[in-house]
Amino acid sequence: MRIFLTGATGFIGSRIVPELLAAGHHVIGMTRSDEGALALAAAGVEVHRGQLENLDSLRKGAARADAVIHTAFDHDFSRFAANCEKDRQAIIAMGSVLAGSDRPLLITSGTGMGSSTVPGQPATEDVFNTAHPNPRSASEMAGAEMLAAGVAVSVVRLPQVHDTRRQGLISPLIEVARAKGVSAYVGAGENRWPAAHVLDVARLYRLAIEQCQPGTRYHAVAEEGISVRDIAEVIATGLGVPVKSIAADQAADHFGWMAGFAGLDLPASSAWTRKALDWHPHGPALLEDLSQMDFQGGR
Repeated sequence: MRIFLTGATGFIGSRIVPELLAAGHHVIGMTRSDEGALALAAAGVEVHRGQLENLDSLRKGAARADAVIHTAFDHDFSRFAANCEKDRQAIIAMGSVLAGSDRPLLITSGTGMGSSTVPGQPATEDVFNTAHPNPRSASEMAGAEMLAAGVAVSVVRLPQVHDTRRQGLISPLIEVARAKGVSAYVGAGENRWPAAHVLDVARLYRLAIEQCQPGTRYHAVAEEGISVRDIAEVIATGLGVPVKSIAADQAADHFGWMAGFAGLDLPASSAWTRKALDWHPHGPALLEDLSQMDFQGGR
């Protein structure tokens, strides 16, 4: 297939590229920069110049492809709600040129969207919790709108995606600990975050686009939930700072914009995904990668 990949030079997208190429697909990779264009061309990717803010560039990229994988996202979490709205518009733009065809559109969301209304229960693929406080629901609502319009939309929901350099929301958590001189968690720190190694996630994207099942949601989850206290302890060891519990009413002061995430319990299951796609994650665990990180190199 000719696959249009947004975010092709990003943390996850750059790992999806070799997955697709090795499987014999032709990749059209979107980038906004000259540096990105050179890297994509060197990898054997057809370069498409564009950006999330330029909806026409998204439409043109999608129009040239047999399938679309959308991983681009503005990761300035201090403007998270605005960036989720930007993502919604991007999905609508690409979907508009795919409507009425069987060309699949694979979009990206977060596992929190599958959270149960029963506290402590893992998020599952069959649930879309529109009441969840995470504004990433805008992405899935756009996907549902495009599905109703005749687009073959499916969703990959992401946990904390990691290697030894980046770990999703844990990366800004490290920066807070570095700035504050203490690695903190909220309350008892028993709230959990799910995780998966970036190479396992990249393989799931390939499987999902190849086995297009419109209307489905996939959870890229290798570990159902790691306690934030355990995460904070590994960060403390890496930075050489103490670990500390923060009361919920002090979270905003300590974590800043991260306060909205720091205390959330977000366990997630991938049982259905593993069976549906024959996906078997085998990369390093989150705490293993985190313990191998070069914390001093981040200064």
